Amino acid sequence: MSSLRTVFNNSVIIHPPGFYIIGFETFPFISVYFIFLAFVYVVTVLFNSLVIYVIAFNRCLHTPKFLAVVNLAVIDIILSTCTIPSMIKVFLVKDDFIPFNLCLVQMFVYYAFGTLESYALAILAYDRLIAICFPLRQNSINTVRSMSCIVGLTWSWALGIIAFAVGIMTRLSFCNSVRVFSYFCDYAPVFRLACNDHTMQWSVATLLTFLLLVGPFTFILLSYISILVTVFRMKSLDTRVKALATCVEHLILVAVFYIPLITIFTIGLYLQLIDPDQRVLSLSLASILPPCINPIVYSLKTKEIKNRALALVRKSKIGTDQHRSKPWRVVKMNEKCRP
Repeated sequence: MSSLRTVFNNSVIIHPPGFYIIGFETFPFISVYFIFLAFVYVVTVLFNSLVIYVIAFNRCLHTPKFLAVVNLAVIDIILSTCTIPSMIKVFLVKDDFIPFNLCLVQMFVYYAFGTLESYALAILAYDRLIAICFPLRQNSINTVRSMSCIVGLTWSWALGIIAFAVGIMTRLSFCNSVRVFSYFCDYAPVFRLACNDHTMQWSVATLLTFLLLVGPFTFILLSYISILVTVFRMKSLDTRVKALATCVEHLILVAVFYIPLITIFTIGLYLQLIDPDQRVLSLSLASILPPCINPIVYSLKTKEIKNRALALVRKSKIGTDQHRSKPWRVVKMNEKCRP
């Protein structure tokens, strides 16, 4: 096997030409699973793109809440595009090889935007916290400018810290196996193939799991504890129900994203009580389903987005039937903002 040799601190570092992704080699009914992946990817891109389009071209939706929603939709598209097409390529072309540098790029994009997904859910929890606990000060606290700063900070933090984590992978030497038992260039399965010490990579992986996954999840829990305390102080039962109803969709997304990941990492990575094949399948599902479910459960169930999406569909239908309808009678989507 040819390899790229570089000198690092007077020692030879061996970088292979690439890796072989073998996570689904022994998986039965793999063709059915990849058809399912293709369907999930199409739905993910279609619905998240619709959400972005509806919000971007309607000035009345240019609010802090919908800025956070657009942030989540963009992250969902990039996260899905990072993994699903490469998984489908393995099935269609029968080519499970990925070059070394491209492996690091995929690793960076996956973990950076997986981290941003976690922070995006925390930002939506922050939006609910301000709306319910500080309703009279909501417009002064949660502005478009402040939300833009929060989103920008999370992107800078996530991209920077993951760039460091992936960068230290270049210090590892791979002189034996280059077969990665996962569905993409996964961090832990790759550094475990190294033939030199990978203690630093293991420590960074453990630390980042708590900083980038457990940290936002803890913030979400504390936010909802504060929300519940505020709700139960309300005198009217009807007001309590309305306040909690605005949180249902977000709680579903939190459960869909965090519970599988925390379970898989706890049982599979640390306790090692799960079968490797089941871990790969479970982790792949936990990665691809939230970006598909998010726009359906949360964004398109939101009254403002749903109404304008339906108006867009009606406008398209009317525009294609000039004999039965008059297109100029349709109210423009951004003509008037209605609650």
